[in-house]
Amino acid sequence: MKQSIVITALILGLAIASAADAPKPAAPAKPRKPDPSLAPVTDDPKLPRVLLIGDSISMGYTLLVRELLQGKANVHRVPENGSSTSYGLKKLQLWLGDGKWDVIHFNWGLHDLKYLDEKGKYVTPDQGKQVAPLPVYEKNLRELVARMKATGAKLIWCSTTPVPEGCDGRVKDSEIEFNRVAEQVMKENGVAINDLHALAASRLAEIQLPKNVHFTPEGYKALAQQVAARIEAALLKL
Repeated sequence: MKQSIVITALILGLAIASAADAPKPAAPAKPRKPDPSLAPVTDDPKLPRVLLIGDSISMGYTLLVRELLQGKANVHRVPENGSSTSYGLKKLQLWLGDGKWDVIHFNWGLHDLKYLDEKGKYVTPDQGKQVAPLPVYEKNLRELVARMKATGAKLIWCSTTPVPEGCDGRVKDSEIEFNRVAEQVMKENGVAINDLHALAASRLAEIQLPKNVHFTPEGYKALAQQVAARIEAALLKL
């Protein structure tokens, strides 16, 4: 009888210990706060409408541009990361919507020149494929420009900012050839150019994060000032 009690106690103890050692279920991930740059804008009907199209770099300067142009324009942006030219072709009609745009300031490039493997992971060129090699990038960009010109808006192309050494999935200075191709497309189509690449390149160590295509707060401020200035100049010509 005593032996039975001891065995039962041992089994119970092992069960309790096993339960204690069992992996605890992971706590549910906290929902990410929506990026404030993606929040919708309520128009002042007395002001012209501006649309910003671009990737996370443009998301970084959107709020600052909106502030700089307060009382001068309703500054909207696409409600997501604008990603690559291929993605832009899929989403452009939705982004343009049914309203009238007076100025469209746009960029694609950093997501076109990156290299991904079959699982969508950032890799070196020898381990994956470029999202949009130059001929594809040019073809897509020409179609995007044609569709945006059809809106009647004044267009401003923003050159792709520098790719520094050490960025996952991207090759240093690869944006230079992409900008060269894009610049030719813009000149042929009479599209104004905002050379953010030159601005950033002149102050790269000061305003860009190390081994990263993104910028410091001071960097985004500098980009925003030039973006706002180019848009305001376009608005004066309406």
